This record gives sequence, structure tokens and C-alpha cells, in this order.
Amino acid sequence: MPSDYISGSGHKQFYRLTTSSLTRNKPLSLHVGSVEEIVTNALEECSKMKEPILFFHEMNKIAFKVIMTMFLGYATDDTVIASMEKSYTDLFSGLFCTPINIPGFAYHKVVKARKKQVKEIQGVLGEKRERKRNDPNSKIGLIDVIREAEDSKGEKLDEEYIIIILVMFLIAGRETSGRTATWATIYLHHHPHVLQKAKEEQEKIMKRRPSSQKGLTLSEIKQMKYLSKVIDETLRRRTNVFALFREAKNDTHLNGYFIPKGWKVLVWQSAVHMDPEIYPNPKEFLPSRWDA
Repeated sequence: MPSDYISGSGHKQFYRLTTSSLTRNKPLSLHVGSVEEIVTNALEECSKMKEPILFFHEMNKIAFKVIMTMFLGYATDDTVIASMEKSYTDLFSGLFCTPINIPGFAYHKVVKARKKQVKEIQGVLGEKRERKRNDPNSKIGLIDVIREAEDSKGEKLDEEYIIIILVMFLIAGRETSGRTATWATIYLHHHPHVLQKAKEEQEKIMKRRPSSQKGLTLSEIKQMKYLSKVIDETLRRRTNVFALFREAKNDTHLNGYFIPKGWKVLVWQSAVHMDPEIYPNPKEFLPSRWDA
């Protein structure tokens, strides 16, 4: 992946494109119903299984399907989703391996998975174009907004850039969402009083719902204040990313330390999240700490 997509001005452009794409045309509210259906169906399927399930794996599958649905604007074939997820898993498993492109090494598997993944994404993008031609009024997906966006030179984005954006969304969203959902479920199980309070909040929202309303809305999600604190506390206790890797672009003085230009900097978030001076009783799961 070209480095200018993920650093400097390239990163700023990427951030601008993706954040504006999530707010323009209200894509979040457009897809709440689809996301609810995906999650509900997946959990019902899990509940019917007669054998124990790998909960984290199932949460990852849900997250992957949600991302793809929001990106395209519709739910693509389950067989295609399963194949793409397999390619993604192979790619992600060697994301931080030594780059030795020889059969038998993890990086060689990553390169093969990357090529396969690009072909699969090109396939679904082609399917999306065909759908759009046949039905110009079909539901808007993130890809539709991105295709209308322009780069810093006023030019439309090419397919390679769009593929990179989708891969970045999958890398950033699948594993982190699955992990957070898994740990939130574990914490709710071990803290019945927290579960009860979160449940009461949901029931109050349901009671205020008009009888004509059939499903969840973005407005209702925004009312879930306590559940949001549960998620924040889960993210504090179980940081998704081990560390942030950065490079000093200039000589920098920080808290009495001198960091020369070019030095690599590793930011360890867990050290901050478990600092008792910042978060009293850091080992306790306390959603109420986010009341302030």
C-alpha cells in the first residue's frame, strides 16, 4: 500500500473523505435497519446452534458483514462475504510479519491473500456499478459518496484508491468491533447490576417508541447514554490496539524529554488507561466514571 495514503497530506485527505462520507446524505441513518437485521439474524442463528460457538469469531463475522453492507449500500451474497472474510483473515494474520516473500513464510501468504482480496473487491465494485445502472435510485452506500468525492487536485478517485479505503475500513473496523463487542458482553455478564441498568435504558427507549415504528432508529441509538458509557469503559479496560507507532517529524521537547527528528515513538495507551492518577480504581469496571 503506498505510504502517501496513510501519512502526511495523504492521511489528511483520507480522513476528510471518510469522515465526510459518513456524515453526508445521512448514510448512518439509512443503514440502521440493515445493520439491525444483520445483527439480529446472526445472534438468532447463534442461539440455535447446538454446539458451543466461538463468540469472538462470530462477532468478527457480524462486523465484517456490517462494514461491507454500509460500504456497498446493500447486503451482498453470503458466499462472497465468506470468501472475502477468509482473504481478509489471511491478510490480517500476517500484517506485522517480516516481509520475506518466499513460499512458507507468513508474508508470502499475505501477498497472495492481498491479490485475491483485490480481485474479490473489484468483483463486488463491478456488481455495485451494474446495480446503480439498473436502478439509479438504489440505496446509497459509502462507496457512492466516495465516488463523488474529489482529491486535492479536483479529480475523481480511481478504483485503486477506493479499494484501499475499503481495506482500511475493514482493518480498522472488523477486529476492533468484534473484540469490543466480545469484551462488553463478558463485562456485562460479570457485572449484573451494569447489565440491569443498561437493560432498563433499552426498555425505556422501547416504551417511547411509536406503535407504527418497526425497527431501531439513529435517534434511539443517540439516546443510549448509559450503554455508550459501558462501551467507553470497555474500550478503556481492553484497548483494541496494543500501541500507536509514530515518527518524530521534527526535534521535539515533551515533558522534559528530547525526541530527535526521525526517532520512532511508541505510544502505549494501556499505560494511560490504567493510570490511577487519571482513572481511580483502574482495574474496576465502572461505566459511571464517564458521567462527568
